[in-house]
Amino acid sequence: MYQESHTRKKQEPGLATQTTAERAATPTATGPTRVVIIGGGFGGVDAAKAFKGHDVQVTLIDKRNYNLFVPLLYQVASSQLSAEHIAEPLRHLFCHQKNVTIIFDEAVDIDEENKQVVLAANAPVSYDYLIIAAGARDSYFGNDQWAEYAWGLKSLEDAHRIQQRMLLNYELAEVTDDPEERKRLLTYVLVGGGPTGVEMAGAIAELSRFTLKKEYHNIDTGDTRIVLLEGLDRIFPAFDPKLSAAAQDALEKLGVEVRTKAMVTSVDATGVEINKEERIEAGLIIWAAGIQGASINQGVADVAELDRGKRIMVTPELNIPGHPEIFVVGDTAHIPGPEGRPLPGVAQVAQQGGRAAARNILLGIKGEAYQPFVYKDYGSMATIGRNRAVADVGGMKLTGYPAWAVWAFIHILRLVNFRNKVYVFWKWMWDYVGYNRSGRIITDYKHDAED
Repeated sequence: MYQESHTRKKQEPGLATQTTAERAATPTATGPTRVVIIGGGFGGVDAAKAFKGHDVQVTLIDKRNYNLFVPLLYQVASSQLSAEHIAEPLRHLFCHQKNVTIIFDEAVDIDEENKQVVLAANAPVSYDYLIIAAGARDSYFGNDQWAEYAWGLKSLEDAHRIQQRMLLNYELAEVTDDPEERKRLLTYVLVGGGPTGVEMAGAIAELSRFTLKKEYHNIDTGDTRIVLLEGLDRIFPAFDPKLSAAAQDALEKLGVEVRTKAMVTSVDATGVEINKEERIEAGLIIWAAGIQGASINQGVADVAELDRGKRIMVTPELNIPGHPEIFVVGDTAHIPGPEGRPLPGVAQVAQQGGRAAARNILLGIKGEAYQPFVYKDYGSMATIGRNRAVADVGGMKLTGYPAWAVWAFIHILRLVNFRNKVYVFWKWMWDYVGYNRSGRIITDYKHDAED
């Protein structure tokens, strides 16, 4: 594909017959500075927006055609929200920003020598400056074979797969005559005590204890066993210990088993092994234990240093050492924080980093020196369910309903589309009254026999 792409580029077809990708790939001796952004997530979108009104031609590349509000992805997996309410087409986001070109393709490699991004299906795209904001993928800590059985939650496809399996498990449990199989089907194991694992555990608990309670007649959905495993000595290790304790207390009141110092040592199709001494049979395993840099990071591995999580090490100005034209932001980057530890992989780090990279590119175009990235921490928060949340905002440490109200307000505010803000607010209020979960439709199951 790489050689074929270069052949297409050498043919230099007339602009009138070129595709969008080919026009973006054609180097120009004059004209606006070419900035290529890999990734349409938080960092990539905020970087592209920062170039509005400047004499810069931006090419935004993503293998998906939408921007995803990842913090609410667990609500799609648990049937609280529909996919279209936490995602926005990239073309719609930039329909009024004429200096942004969208290419719906996957970036598979980077040719630093020729300043080109190699795509899976189109000609290479040339750049003067490059921003890598490709996000992250699940890390199984050297046990990639576990991915077949322990599903991550990083995309809409992941959320849909988890939702379908969860709903199907209740249907199968309703009709089975085997009590052990019923118990397995109604056991959910979540690996990782960070925000994804905690929020998903709370969502499953509310779904099983309240929403489904009256809908099945042969099983008690309230008997669903939800086990949250964390390898460290407490969940939410990045939060204040008091908030961690409050979160664990809230989960346990919902019936979630919280197991700390529980290291997963084996995973298979029917369960997990803990600390090489205990096994839990499970109908669904959700992996939220770690992340690593996107696969595109290997494309710069010959000129950049990668950390243990395959994230790209960057300078304080967010560029690769020795390559001032290549910037890296968000989960893709290893950005040292004030205490030397890397900044967390959260939305506000990616957004601020994207804007900072864009500012430095604009400075570079003018021949001025780059400025170091200074991260402003506006707080951390996570929800465990209705009236249950923890938040550390502006020095205030909140729990319970006040934290939940702050969490809901902030998340609605950060949705990019006004229509989605209105819908999500209305849906949360409706769910608040009656634990309603309307999106519980099974679409991906085929019966073995014809009806």
